[in-house]
Amino acid sequence: MDIPDFGIRADLARRLSMAEQYEYLRTRLSRRRTLVTAGAVASGLLTGCSGRDVRSASAPAASPAASTAVSGAVVAPFGRHLAFGADPMRQMRISWQVPLAVRRPFVRVGPRPDELGRRLEAEVRDLTTPALDGVRPAAEQYYVHAALDGLRPGTTYYYGVGHEGFDPAAPAHRATIASFRTAPAAPERFTFTAFGDQGVGAEAVANNRVLLRQDPAFHLHAGDICYANDKGRGEKSDLYDATRWDRFLKQTEPVARSVPWMVTTGNHDMEAWYSPDGYGGQLARFSLPDSGFDPRTAPGVYSFTYGNVGVVALDANDVSYELPANLGVTEGRQTRWLARKLAQLRAAPEVDFVVVFFHHCAYSTSTHASDGGVRAEWVPLFARHQVDLVINGHNHVYERTDAIKGGEVGRPVPVGEWTDPTRDGTVYVTAGGGGKELYGFPAGVPESHEGRTARDEPVDSFRWTRSRDRKAETVQWSRVRYRGFSFLSVEAQAGAAPKLKVSALTPEGTRVDHFEVRRGR
Repeated sequence: MDIPDFGIRADLARRLSMAEQYEYLRTRLSRRRTLVTAGAVASGLLTGCSGRDVRSASAPAASPAASTAVSGAVVAPFGRHLAFGADPMRQMRISWQVPLAVRRPFVRVGPRPDELGRRLEAEVRDLTTPALDGVRPAAEQYYVHAALDGLRPGTTYYYGVGHEGFDPAAPAHRATIASFRTAPAAPERFTFTAFGDQGVGAEAVANNRVLLRQDPAFHLHAGDICYANDKGRGEKSDLYDATRWDRFLKQTEPVARSVPWMVTTGNHDMEAWYSPDGYGGQLARFSLPDSGFDPRTAPGVYSFTYGNVGVVALDANDVSYELPANLGVTEGRQTRWLARKLAQLRAAPEVDFVVVFFHHCAYSTSTHASDGGVRAEWVPLFARHQVDLVINGHNHVYERTDAIKGGEVGRPVPVGEWTDPTRDGTVYVTAGGGGKELYGFPAGVPESHEGRTARDEPVDSFRWTRSRDRKAETVQWSRVRYRGFSFLSVEAQAGAAPKLKVSALTPEGTRVDHFEVRRGR
């Protein structure tokens, strides 16, 4: 198949690499800034609710787009989404979108909806997607970000977003005010949720509604966020519908405006229009913790601690044998950072459990099966540091393993049972039923529901090799399989007998799997 010329002469397009095409397009077509580093967000110091001022620090200069803005009175913000900073007790990042360029965007914050006197400047990151003849029109998108620092632990804050001509404190706009709560100073019981492979549609909305009823402290999105890139190969010929992000952020706002929406990077999130590695779009749309090894080049790699749970987000595109577009993109830096981070979390006295999430599956029997690169690079580290739970997407099903140790079943974990990673190994969960079209399982393999796990017969599957061959394997570790939309709900308990209570729920609220993780019991 011919490679589209993307606005470049066809003969030139065939000679240029992805990175070279990006540089050509950036120089020739981009009228505005298309990439902003993850750390270059407007930062402010919020000193609580005692009446002292909120001071804006290190606010960047306004985007060139802001100088040509229309009247702000006719522009309404949408798509609000939160994310923690590196310290969830004291940092929150507020992001949103505006359909047109605006002047002087800001956030108001306060202790009550009617007291939003503290105002912080925000930053516009504008993203240009040039037209592709006969395929798509040009798209201009404007993403706005503000960083709140110096927050108080365990505190509820109210906020509103605005710009010149649109003030959320005005009576006409007070309905847009939302709230968030920072992490507690001492561990306490809380719930978080997780899924991958969401997309835009009725099933995704249904999952969001039930998810919100769990009252999660945060949500983990394991990648393949909205599918603006339908092919997901990370190749020069992949096409994009940038406006799908507009629909996704509107769809997600009812949850993400109050629940930190912690995303990582899937294969469909590599969008080569915006940067050589495809991550420029993610940098423009999200403000994620800058606690990874390099937030500018790997925005989906970071960690944070909430209560007694340490969470690590990884970019599996870096190690995937199945989809090698970005294989080795970090030159091993991500894996070395992961080893250090897992050791650090295991040594932290306040951390009982370590949860890791990323896109490509370490262990699955569905359509994409298991990624040999993930197994080769990261599974030994998970075993060495006794990771308690690994959450993946990529396969659009729910599948859960027994505790895996040394590539084998370390302990069977039937529905309703518990496991101890210090002796049994790690449980891996594929939570890819976020809303995109579902996959299936190998022919003849029964789907298992609560109380009816089919475990006696081995399952024929495969794993991807470095040469992209599918190596057949017969597995015993596939404990629960469910072909349906679903998400994870994880309740973390601290104290003398800490535990993770893990449940898989459908959009109707039906529980299809549950088990517990207990350490040192």
